[in-house]
Amino acid sequence: MIASQHTFGACRTGPPDAPASLTPAPTRNSPTKRMKPEKTTSIDELQVIGRFEYLRKLLLADQYCVHLDKPLVYWALPTDRRLPLAFMGRKLRDLLSTPFAELASTPGIGSKKIHSFIKLLARAADTDATALPLDLPVPQGEQPLPAKSPSSNGFDPAEVSEVVWGQWRASVLRHGLGPEALGRFASSLRHMTRVIWDRPLAAYAGMSLAEIRAEKAHGEKRVRAILEVFHALHSLVSNMGSQEHLVVRIVPRHIDAVETWVGRTLQQPGIPGEEELFSRFVEPLFAQLRLDASPQIVSLAENRLGLHAPITSVRQVARNMGLTRARVYQLLNEMNDIMGVRWPDGRHQVYELDAKFRAEAERLKEPPRLEQFRAAVELFYPRSRRGASGPLERTDRRQQSGDGRAVPDADDSFAEETEMSATGSPADR
Repeated sequence: MIASQHTFGACRTGPPDAPASLTPAPTRNSPTKRMKPEKTTSIDELQVIGRFEYLRKLLLADQYCVHLDKPLVYWALPTDRRLPLAFMGRKLRDLLSTPFAELASTPGIGSKKIHSFIKLLARAADTDATALPLDLPVPQGEQPLPAKSPSSNGFDPAEVSEVVWGQWRASVLRHGLGPEALGRFASSLRHMTRVIWDRPLAAYAGMSLAEIRAEKAHGEKRVRAILEVFHALHSLVSNMGSQEHLVVRIVPRHIDAVETWVGRTLQQPGIPGEEELFSRFVEPLFAQLRLDASPQIVSLAENRLGLHAPITSVRQVARNMGLTRARVYQLLNEMNDIMGVRWPDGRHQVYELDAKFRAEAERLKEPPRLEQFRAAVELFYPRSRRGASGPLERTDRRQQSGDGRAVPDADDSFAEETEMSATGSPADR
């Protein structure tokens, strides 16, 4: 046991066969001093320094003068990791005028964050100065969205930086789309919160991404819906030129088809046949509703339009769907809200067309059947909001006649009138 301890002690002082001159014993007058090795610069560090100097020289050129007054955060993406947070709020001019050694010694900035810093500088150098809006709002903080897979139209919220957002909003404002409702250009209103359907694009075009995300109730879903609308509009108008005598109008595809047909029909004499009324008016409006509404609302519309069976009254629809009549009226009002966003001029145009058809039908001995056309007009643009002009939902009100008998609602009266025309008997006797 003693021999083992002696051997272990010998291993600590040096190898057994090491010359004595290599391991001198310390003396009282000459204590052993351990020399601290000097820090050497690695190849990786030299490459990073060289890359920084190259990008610094490039970004200080005249063509990048617009970039210099923008903070580094403008070139950050929501998917970026290990961002140099200490640099994000500093302007490029300030960062590029600071020696690399001083930047690298900033508290909280290590090797990985320096690499991220160089990547952001490279991204700034790849940004065309002419495409950088001059009036981008300064973001107050970075709250990135979680990464998500891109949608079928190429939109990916994870790839939207402040610079990209600035380009999108500049396109919207440049083409005069600021007063338009946000919901009018959504891919589907089912993916957008109702409270922002009618909000003008200009309300968000004047804000940075960080400011939008900091808004109350603006979570991931709502911000994504806003960005998707701006992306779609920018994709359409960004490369569009301008002519003083021409203007381009952007409307939903199905609405454009209906509006074009209505405008042409108003200028022509006669009443189209049932097949044309269905294919050019009823079907495109129903296709838009199917895109924007829940399956329950779509099923209600099918019943009220008589797509698969005779037109059904509100009472019968409520029984068939297992709903109260108040709930049915709420769903009917949602249809009106959808059409009000998608085709705000529709009410005036469809009632002008209905008046034309009525006037011409009075002069014909055998006028075409207009029951389904009238059902669509009343469904999507009711003459009065179901129950009231303001509230979305109402209770089931039954007006009383002078002798105390209940008088049906306007919706039921219309359904019974149309069904009497089609079948010869009221719907719910």
